[in-house]
This record gives sequence, structure tokens and C-alpha cells, in this order.
Amino acid sequence: MITILFSVQSSIMHIIPKSPQQAKHAPRKRFGQNFLHDTHVISQIVTAIRLDRQDNLLEIGPGLGALTEPLLAEVDGMTVIELDRDLASQLKINIGANSHPDFTIINDNAMHINYRALAEQIGKGAFRVVGNLPYNISTPILFRLLEFSDVIKDMHFMLQKEVVDRITAEPNSKEYGRLSVIMQYYCQSDYLLTVPKGAFNPPPKVTSAVFRLTPYKTKPITAIDESVFALVVRESFNHRRKTLRAIFKANGLLPTLDESDFEKIGISPSARPETLRVHEFVLLADLVVKNRQSSS
Repeated sequence: MITILFSVQSSIMHIIPKSPQQAKHAPRKRFGQNFLHDTHVISQIVTAIRLDRQDNLLEIGPGLGALTEPLLAEVDGMTVIELDRDLASQLKINIGANSHPDFTIINDNAMHINYRALAEQIGKGAFRVVGNLPYNISTPILFRLLEFSDVIKDMHFMLQKEVVDRITAEPNSKEYGRLSVIMQYYCQSDYLLTVPKGAFNPPPKVTSAVFRLTPYKTKPITAIDESVFALVVRESFNHRRKTLRAIFKANGLLPTLDESDFEKIGISPSARPETLRVHEFVLLADLVVKNRQSSS
């Protein structure tokens, strides 16, 4: 059964769509559409995901279904989220022609979906999320999905290689920054493969890459106040060339930390943000929280 759903925020209602004629879809720049067509790359992605038939698969931005078809062949059913109404209708025709069971299309913005409510409605456990995200809004979508990490088993996405390099970067590298620390605080991150420009139509201006995010069921370390943790990480990398001593002395958003404060947590005040690992940012954030509590 193929169903098209139109979602309004967290509520979902069924409609009976009109049957459009088979048509060639022109990529829309405002939606950041670049359609994957390289069969070798598609095969590599499907293999890397390692699906089981019972998996609760969710694809974001299926486009014309180049990745959807081979993914659907590996599972009993799946759900896709497509913002473009014309593509959603076209996808219904493309997938319907092969009589796939239990295939659901949600025509909505992935930023507006309540993934917890959707997982409960489907009733097949945590999502395995996959997608070729629009590069212009990829980071907001990733942060949105992290809000629902309790109903997500893992995520496999294709983004511009520059962003994937930042997400998976290690300390002491030029790519390491705020995005690296925040993503690695919540998830295990793994770089999977590089995708050339020619694998898409139209070819994007940048090389792409596929990576995996696996949300931690139990984080290796948890900040006392995650909003303070996020603030410390952001402000630190806003001044990445400064030492921690300078950052925590001249910053109006962060309290001053003296030498003894740094000594308590075993971090050198002369260190720079790009040298710190995730757990060290947590130690800094927790120190800020404790100092605020003791001074109040």
C-alpha cells in the first residue's frame, strides 16, 4: 500500500492525491535539488547502511527515488519525507509501478516533523534515517533530528564533503570546530565514502561525502547544563586562535576563570579550543556551572 500524507506540524492527515502524468522533473534551485544518479555510488551507500528487513527506515529528501528503490528492496517498508509536492506525487508513480508494500510518503518540511510522534504512529521502533539533504539547510536538519535522538537508531547522510570533514574531525585539525564537538557529544560519527560531483544531476559545485551518526544511548560524558556546554563550545570557537585564559577573561558571555580553576579540571589555560576533546569542553562547562552556583 502506498500512502501520501500531508503533515501539518505534528499532526498528520490522509488525503487521496490526484494521479499526475509521468513527467520529467526539473531540479529546483530554491529546494537545493541535486539528484543522485550514479548506480555505483548508490550501491555503495546501500551496502554501507547494512539494513535488516525489519528496520524502521526513514528517508529525508528522496527526490526522484534513485536511492529509495534499492533501499526499499532491502526492507519490508519505509517512510519518506519530501518537501516538493510535485516530487512527492512523482515518487508515488515511480514506486507504485513496482507494487512495493507499506510505502509512505510525507509531503512536508523535515524541520516541521515531530519524529517522536511519527515513530509512535508507525510502531516499528527507532528510525534508521537516511538522506541526501539539501546542502543549504543540512545543519539545521541535523540539529533538529538530535532533538529526537531517543527514537533514532542511526543516521546516514550525504552532505558536502567540507561539512562531513568538520563533523567527523579530530582535535588539532583545521576542520575541528563547534560542529565537530556538538555532533560528537551526542553521536558516534563515521566518515564512510566520498562522492564525486558527476554522480549528481545537475552536478553540485562541491564534492560530497556520506557519513554515519549513531546517537549514544548513554553519552560517554553528560554536561550538567547542556545549554551552558553549547555556549562554552560556541564562544570558544568564535575565538579559536585565543588561549582559554584569554577567552574566559575578556568574554562578556562567559565568567572569568583563573589559574586555579583550570588546575581543578586538569586543562592548561594556555591551550586553544581546537586542541580540546569533547569531554574537556564538558569539564569546562561544568566548571562554569559550579562557579555560578557557588557565587549565587
